[in-house]
Amino acid sequence: MPLTRVVLTSGRVIGLSRLRLSSTYGGLLEGYPHQALNDRHIKHMVAAATAEYPHTPTHLVPPPREHPDADRADRTARTARVGPFGPVEILPPVTCIGLFDSAPVATDIDPVLHGSALTIVWFQATPQPPSGHDAAQGLREVAWEELAEDYEI
Repeated sequence: MPLTRVVLTSGRVIGLSRLRLSSTYGGLLEGYPHQALNDRHIKHMVAAATAEYPHTPTHLVPPPREHPDADRADRTARTARVGPFGPVEILPPVTCIGLFDSAPVATDIDPVLHGSALTIVWFQATPQPPSGHDAAQGLREVAWEELAEDYEI
């Protein structure tokens, strides 16, 4: 039985069977978030998801990236402050790795004996599990039929 279900924009219902939440910047002791740091974090989380669920394909929902100094500079008509690692870039505060499953993708196999699965990495604003139509838009737009893999139960 899934922890929760998410309704994709395609109408497919996927069940969340495992979920790992972590603070996006939980280990950042000094410095500030910037593009290279964020790129490394994303790459690390995708690798961790792939290692944790090696028999399931992994998909990254590209996270939104905020640039608060550039936005502030635009409003005040000044140039953005740039630190030693480049401009500040902020990802959503919660990093999520979820194992989802659903009915099989292939239409010619028995849905009683088969299912489909996909590991998804995404970022969100709160530590609440995604649910129904209230999940983050990027998560709801996952192209399940192209990315998930069928398996035999």
